Amino acid sequence: MKIYTGKGDDGTTSLWYGGRVPKDNARTDAYGTFDEANAALGVARSLCGDDAELATDILRVQDDLFVAGAELATAPEASERLEDGVSRITPEMGTELEPMIDKYMDRVDLPPKFVLPGGTTLSAQLDVARTVLRRGERLVVSLERSGEPVSADLKRFLNRASDLLFAMSRYADVPDPELFEGRGKGGPE
Repeated sequence: MKIYTGKGDDGTTSLWYGGRVPKDNARTDAYGTFDEANAALGVARSLCGDDAELATDILRVQDDLFVAGAELATAPEASERLEDGVSRITPEMGTELEPMIDKYMDRVDLPPKFVLPGGTTLSAQLDVARTVLRRGERLVVSLERSGEPVSADLKRFLNRASDLLFAMSRYADVPDPELFEGRGKGGPE
């Protein structure tokens, strides 16, 4: 199977169900950023070691990001052809992340200050994925502000997924709150 077609050599890419857009189109930029976040999550999942629960939950987010990407990669005029949970984010997909967020946050002693990423390699990688996904979320908002249709369910899902990645990262971070002392406004002394 050849993965190259040559059709994108002119700087355009196909949308599902018809149409071509420039590769730097706002829609393409947004769903490409989901792909970037998904790749970062793949690295995080590979770092989970024996934590099968965390690896499974990361995989769930990865699967859902493919759905979010499919929704944005579809030509707006073909949106009626999308399938809930397959190529369109559903309201439940955002709601179902909330207990997962709570599960991880219930397991950490979060310091009352900004958290500097890098306590562990896994937590740092989850923070990379989170920040990439937040960029994707901002791009979706910009897309909507430019007049493109964007579902409220997609925006809500992205917000919850980013929150979940924060919670997972804190869970995967160093367990000793004293190690957060250098993460205040003055840094280590």
